[in-house]
Amino acid sequence: MSDFARRALVASNTPPAQAAAADLRDTYDWVPIEEADLIVALGGDGFMLDTLHAMLETRRSVPVFGMNLGTVGFLMNEWRLADLDHRLARAKPFRVSPLTMTATTIAGETRVLPAINEVSLLRETRQTAKLQVTVNDRVVLPELVCDGILAATPAGSTAYNLSANGPILPLGSALVALTPISAFRPRRWRGAILPEKARIGITVLDSEKRPVSAVADQREVRDVAQVDIAIDHLRDLTLMFDPEHALDDRITMEQFVA
Repeated sequence: MSDFARRALVASNTPPAQAAAADLRDTYDWVPIEEADLIVALGGDGFMLDTLHAMLETRRSVPVFGMNLGTVGFLMNEWRLADLDHRLARAKPFRVSPLTMTATTIAGETRVLPAINEVSLLRETRQTAKLQVTVNDRVVLPELVCDGILAATPAGSTAYNLSANGPILPLGSALVALTPISAFRPRRWRGAILPEKARIGITVLDSEKRPVSAVADQREVRDVAQVDIAIDHLRDLTLMFDPEHALDDRITMEQFVA
């Protein structure tokens, strides 16, 4: 019997996930989310992010064991109905530390949002963005002319960050990737790998003429003037994986995918 006796079940609205959820409800016992010491999530990576964000909003964190009923399923385990107790007893925990984005708009409003994968800044019009970048209050890039920039966690380094030619960060590396998106000047700057304790500040230059939006995972704040980004260990999350489907190994092997 698994140590996680009180389990809650959540599933995306897709037909495959709903069918799998019905089978699991008929096979195992479940409790409401607020009583659970583990959540089983059925869906794809997007649904896993939604599940984790829901925990961040309620500030109640329990481990999540995902099973893939979506497309890629990078953050998920293989879907199987049988032997769930045995799988949970053998599952390996992986801690995920989210970023916190503090975005101040041109109008002076402030939004604070968490991001599990990345925080990205993107130009809103055909005009390129002009950004000033600081690390620990030190100006490291006086002017970056680009389509945008993003800061990614190790768990998110294989997502948008990788598609923008950013580095893959091993899970547990205590690093953050800072990656430009279509940098025009300085043309040779390809980004930086920073310690997770680093505080990143991004100031939008000429923000009225060259408006920029900031996105924490899928949540957007438009017309930002300043964005500050930092890791928040007080809100760490735990993902559970089958030993043969370890996330750190998957992230490592992504570096060899053609």
